[in-house]
Amino acid sequence: MFGFGVPELLIIAFMVMLIFGVGKLPEIGGSFGKAISNFRKSAEGKDQVELNPKDT
Repeated sequence: MFGFGVPELLIIAFMVMLIFGVGKLPEIGGSFGKAISNFRKSAEGKDQVELNPKDT
């Protein structure tokens, strides 16, 4: 759709390394992964609160 190939992805990765530095890349990757995970959970509706809790 957008036509991203290997050269374009390498340019983007190089720009990210220039902006954030190599040391911050694992932290950024982890944050990005958590954001995607939270988005998927919210899209599936797993974080909804039960209005009538069961008695235990």
